[in-house]
Amino acid sequence: MSTKSQNRLESQYAGINLEGQPHALSAWFVVLLRVMIGGMILFAGLGKYAIFSGEAFDAGGYLANVDAVSPASGLFALMAESGLFMEFVNVIVPLTQVLIGLALITGAFVRLAALGGAMQMALFYLGGWPAEWLAVFDSTLIYAVVFLAVAAFGAGRILGLDKHIEQLDIGGEPLIEKYPAAKYILG
Repeated sequence: MSTKSQNRLESQYAGINLEGQPHALSAWFVVLLRVMIGGMILFAGLGKYAIFSGEAFDAGGYLANVDAVSPASGLFALMAESGLFMEFVNVIVPLTQVLIGLALITGAFVRLAALGGAMQMALFYLGGWPAEWLAVFDSTLIYAVVFLAVAAFGAGRILGLDKHIEQLDIGGEPLIEKYPAAKYILG
């Protein structure tokens, strides 16, 4: 195995320069991170289906019982009061978790999937808001950051389907060149 790496990590933002050289194994760990976080959310989603858990998923109790210290408690309580909205949430949460998991595991539409995962984790974080400074180390917030890291690394291009999807021929041009905005959902 080669341990020689010619990759560089460089960024400049708000007057701060960051740079470094990742180890050659970094690509393998990016893939592992993508697959692991994908598997975590896939099985979370599958566990919400009655066929796997024995009972149908119901987010009503969670939304109605968010601690009042949470900045989202009023919004979540309002959501829980709407039967139609609860029916939607009870379908969309497990479905999106399964789709996010499958997308991350296969490396397809990784940025879109990772953003969806990060958004769910942020909402779960607000629902379990502990109202203390150590809350920045809460697992749901850490998962949100992991999802964002997977997106930032363009992890779908490393042993994933996004590498091939971006190069699909669309009218004589690779998809990513014909539709540059696709870079925001692929990668």
